[in-house]
Amino acid sequence: GKGNKQRLIPVGDVAQKQVMIYKDQVRIHQAPVKKAEDILFLNNRGGPLSRQMIFILVRRQAEKAGIRKKISPHTFRHSFATHLVQNGADLRAVQQLLGHVSITTTEIYTHLNQEDLRKAILKYHPRNR
Repeated sequence: GKGNKQRLIPVGDVAQKQVMIYKDQVRIHQAPVKKAEDILFLNNRGGPLSRQMIFILVRRQAEKAGIRKKISPHTFRHSFATHLVQNGADLRAVQQLLGHVSITTTEIYTHLNQEDLRKAILKYHPRNR
């Protein structure tokens, strides 16, 4: 993670299944270099994927999917946090999952809920009609 902080996060059943398929069908044929034996995704030389390569791979997959918006690995992180907050996750739990030191950093994800509230008031409040 950022700042070389290690984070452990829960992984859903579907993702776990896909990782196992990857390990059994792809990763088993790759020879990791000594420092990358515990790394799940490797580059062509058996080393860990660089930050830049992950960015390139995410971009390529977005293009293949017909997504025109600029996508980066951070887009996944932002979407992950936004979905958790919008669906009622505890902000402190989201803070811990993201590795934020300060809760105020995590609070940026609550603005979307505030926007939803604003839209609801504008649409449904009797004085606004």
